[in-house]
Amino acid sequence: MNKLIVLTTLLAINMSQAKNSITVYSGNHQGHLSQNQLQNIHNISGFAVVKQTREAQFKKGVFELAFDDVAEHIDPTTVSFKLSKEADRVTVLDQNFQFDLVSTDKLLQKYLDQDIKVSHDLGDNNIITEGTLLSTTGGLTLKTQNGQITTIKEWNKIDFPDLPGGLLTKPTLVWLLKSTTSGEENIDLAYQTKGMTWWSDYIINLNESDKDCMLDIMSWVTIVNKSGAGYQETQLKLIAGDVNRATSNPPRTMTMERMAKVADSEFTEQSLHEYHLYKLPRKVDIPNNSTKQIQLLQNTHNIACKKTLRFNGSGYLGMNYHRPITDRNYLSHAGAKIESFLIFKNDKENQLGLPLPAGRVRVNTIDPTDHSLEFIGEDSIDHTPKNKTITLKLGNSFDVTGERKQSQFQLLKNSIIEQFEITISNQKTATQQVEVIEPLYRWSNWQITQHNEEYEQLDAATIKFMVDVAAESTKTLKYTVQYHWPETK
Repeated sequence: MNKLIVLTTLLAINMSQAKNSITVYSGNHQGHLSQNQLQNIHNISGFAVVKQTREAQFKKGVFELAFDDVAEHIDPTTVSFKLSKEADRVTVLDQNFQFDLVSTDKLLQKYLDQDIKVSHDLGDNNIITEGTLLSTTGGLTLKTQNGQITTIKEWNKIDFPDLPGGLLTKPTLVWLLKSTTSGEENIDLAYQTKGMTWWSDYIINLNESDKDCMLDIMSWVTIVNKSGAGYQETQLKLIAGDVNRATSNPPRTMTMERMAKVADSEFTEQSLHEYHLYKLPRKVDIPNNSTKQIQLLQNTHNIACKKTLRFNGSGYLGMNYHRPITDRNYLSHAGAKIESFLIFKNDKENQLGLPLPAGRVRVNTIDPTDHSLEFIGEDSIDHTPKNKTITLKLGNSFDVTGERKQSQFQLLKNSIIEQFEITISNQKTATQQVEVIEPLYRWSNWQITQHNEEYEQLDAATIKFMVDVAAESTKTLKYTVQYHWPETK
């Protein structure tokens, strides 16, 4: 038997006894990859650090040691190899990652000018042709024992005498070692691999009335493994945070701020450098080409929330500091809709207070007629620390609508006077409060000269009105703004 095959078989037995630990870093903050997307590894933007302890037989002097069944998408420049104890007894002279895996085409190329057996159809019969393989272009060209040249376009099976040297059945790491020890030793192996990611999915059940807004929330994490290797009895860790991979020095300090219980017998959370680490106390199997879901947050009840209706009639976001905008019709009419938002605080007083990893949030509400849950919208959150407010956009309001129109525009020598009328219509059976956002986009130097509703300045170029609109009625707010800029000579 080929020497490489013997070595691979022995190491596969030792692999089953390996102690695995995997830390998965997510690059897919929005969550969810379809089955079609999962077929392409380039769609999987995360990576993982795999740490394993394996047993191997050592001998004194210089020798080769090979481990198979490592991840197909390993980054070989990240491999770390050392003895678990007294590491200085072994020196790594060189390291190779061999990934020339066996396939039909590669076997055929290796068997050019050698004998093979080909099973194929001739009419209604299946026959076997044996001969020397001369070419694989346009089919198989064989020279049989009687000297006849035969071309086979289609075949059922090819029998090869042996697996040629240089071809592997699994990706393999090979080290050339110089050892001062012999016998069985434990080895600590670590490397990075592409093809693994994770994300969070949050499910909110909303229970709202005209007076109260309460919600329940639970969360799951989804782990995707397309790395080209499976991991049995694995300690699983998940890192939440934006990790810069350009630096050559990984984070080394771990600050144990606290170990918070997230769900019974499920993930615990702790600070890790500038990130957050979620650790699963129990061991799990992570097969190759699989997705696995594990509960992150157990169902948390009675979280206080607030529903907000928001109207930005101009649809403008941002600030203008380049030059005054003097076009009368610029954003004077826009078809914006009133948007519905759900807001709640991520703190202990509100039953939460945990760093929440980025992910998708689905919101359901209770149908009061039959108490069933109905889907009303979804949004995504970025990595959210504790004590921060979470704002989710659910969609557009059906019964509350808004209209914004320019009622006055006057362009002077070095200023503009502009007036707007914003009408909110409420066809619900209860009073609705609408947050009206007005970006002051024409120039950075402005002043509100008239207004029939009180306003709040949010930033250097945005004001906000809170408008209460009675049931089945309309209300119009008016304001006038004057922009000034230095007189040019």
